[in-house]
Amino acid sequence: MTDNTTHPKTGSNFRNVVIAVVAIVLSAAVALGLRSNTTPASLDGMAKTAVPYEVALSNGQPTLVEFYANWCTSCQAMARDLQALKTEYGDRVNFVMLNVDNDKWLPEIVHYKVDGIPHFVYLSAQGEAVAEAIGEQPKGVMEANLVALSDGQPLPYLQAGIGQTSDYTPPAATTKATQDDPRSHGAQVKTS
Repeated sequence: MTDNTTHPKTGSNFRNVVIAVVAIVLSAAVALGLRSNTTPASLDGMAKTAVPYEVALSNGQPTLVEFYANWCTSCQAMARDLQALKTEYGDRVNFVMLNVDNDKWLPEIVHYKVDGIPHFVYLSAQGEAVAEAIGEQPKGVMEANLVALSDGQPLPYLQAGIGQTSDYTPPAATTKATQDDPRSHGAQVKTS
């Protein structure tokens, strides 16, 4: 006679296999979720979605210009905060990214005397420089300045720059005037 009942050990093995599979799937889901929340924003990705410089100068909105480079550790460190700020304020402020390794931006690099990155330039809705900041900036400082910029108000943190920069020497096309005007590589903000 054959026994049609499930052997207790077989049922237990099946249950253990199901628990193991569920545990593996949940572990993978948690790991992927954590990974996606902690992956830093890509500078290249941000640059691809940035407002083109020429458009920013003519669309009647205030602008934050960031001079950056992919190799710049300070730029990389700020990428996540800047992406969050762009998500929050991108409908009111143009976010422009100019890669200092692209010779196309040499006139702007010379004009704004970029010699340390990240280098930020705050432009009014008319395209005029309101202030500049050099080096890593706290997210709260950037946000307060962006709110003021979007409201057409004076920036509250004109002297609040704190942070690291990556040294940058513009190509040989710099003028003698920029060579005679050395600037500190420590984070600083200046009004124009």
